[in-house]
Amino acid sequence: MSVKVRIPTPLRKLTHEQELVEVPAGTVGSAIAELQRQFPGIQERLVDEAGNVRRFVNVYVNEEDIRFLQNNDTPVKDGDEVSIIPAIAGG
Repeated sequence: MSVKVRIPTPLRKLTHEQELVEVPAGTVGSAIAELQRQFPGIQERLVDEAGNVRRFVNVYVNEEDIRFLQNNDTPVKDGDEVSIIPAIAGG
């Protein structure tokens, strides 16, 4: 089963400028691991040393925030879209 991962502009240099990447995955965590396999260096920008999504990175599955689901263990199914959105601070 494969999911589409929407890559934010600041990380596209790691995905060879691809905005949408398709990866095989059963959970958000396995999607991130597959991104790392295909595009070395991307995982460290998304997760901390414990493997948790960084505070300043928001991840959505079909527009639902994984923090309100099962975080990295959030299941994904064929055709789902995972969006990675860096948090924006300002004032």
